[in-house]
Amino acid sequence: MTIYNFSAGPATMPAEVIQEIKNDLPSYKNSGMSVMEISHRSALFEEIFQKAQQDMRDLLKIPDNYQVLFFQGGCTLQFTAAPLNLANKYHRIALLDSGHWAERAGAEAKRVGVKVDVLDSSEKDHYTKLPSLEKLQKDTYDYLHITTNNTIEGTAYTQLPNTDTTELVGDMSSNFMGQRYDVKQFGAIMAGAQKNLGIAGLTIVIVRDDLIGKVPNLPSMLDYQLFAKKESMFNTPPVFAIYAAGLVLQWLKNQGGIDEMEHRNRQKSGLLYDFLDNSKLFEAPVIKKDRSLTNVVFVTGNPEIDQQVVSQAAESGLVNIKGHRLVGGMRASLYNAMPYEGVEHLVDFLKNFEKNYRGKH
Repeated sequence: MTIYNFSAGPATMPAEVIQEIKNDLPSYKNSGMSVMEISHRSALFEEIFQKAQQDMRDLLKIPDNYQVLFFQGGCTLQFTAAPLNLANKYHRIALLDSGHWAERAGAEAKRVGVKVDVLDSSEKDHYTKLPSLEKLQKDTYDYLHITTNNTIEGTAYTQLPNTDTTELVGDMSSNFMGQRYDVKQFGAIMAGAQKNLGIAGLTIVIVRDDLIGKVPNLPSMLDYQLFAKKESMFNTPPVFAIYAAGLVLQWLKNQGGIDEMEHRNRQKSGLLYDFLDNSKLFEAPVIKKDRSLTNVVFVTGNPEIDQQVVSQAAESGLVNIKGHRLVGGMRASLYNAMPYEGVEHLVDFLKNFEKNYRGKH
């Protein structure tokens, strides 16, 4: 039985990449050393690192005046690092509260003494829509923080907020490389790798040159300027995670790049949303214009039935569709490596479940 992993992260990876990792594990490039053993100061790793960085620049069309930094600690650490590095003029940031991870970003900024103004929140709508931004007051904020894709709640920005009067900082973890955004519209982007880019342990920060190096005596592991100067090698980087990300980046290039991935993700999510919108048992609660391409949230309205769906799906090889504990229901994460066939199998299963359920009731 084929297993399709719909986990929100760590998530499914391309089969070709897993096979290449398997081949490289005993002896990377005939070095006699596993890829897990090579030094981060070696020529072997330098090649891995430089190629991964360049492939990312190519795929995302990152301008030359932006740094690409490789961190550890996930975006949770960046919720601290970003305000420390970037909130250096007004010590005040704006935030659009679109769910759990936006709230977490605001809470961490407050911990380091930065004032956080929530300009709009969709909490009253149970985060089934995105908050809106009418205008930003000039000369007030160092930046506006948004979560481009809300993994838990199943919403995503297609049109970015208008931030002419301040910088835009995006937590892009769960749709990074999954749909096209213009990097030039952001002052900084942060993204964990464990969704679309590889394995847990690596975090990407893309930040414009003129925004960094303005705060002295930052903790070294949180200092964007220091990491830029040291080419992300201030300490031992996550070697294996960078290697895995490099393979995924090459796979993405071979598949046709970000625009092709977005096209496929729209096809996959469209197939599932079309079924949900016509179902008498299942419902996709997020309003259509704000729906995520990569994290499809759906419910029956009955937690007991939801649990039956999750259990029976797993028995059919459709694993990890249980919704996040904060919202319940089900969630299918359709990242780049999830094949269209996996979504077809999920839709067929849901159709059969509904048919059998309605037949009994």
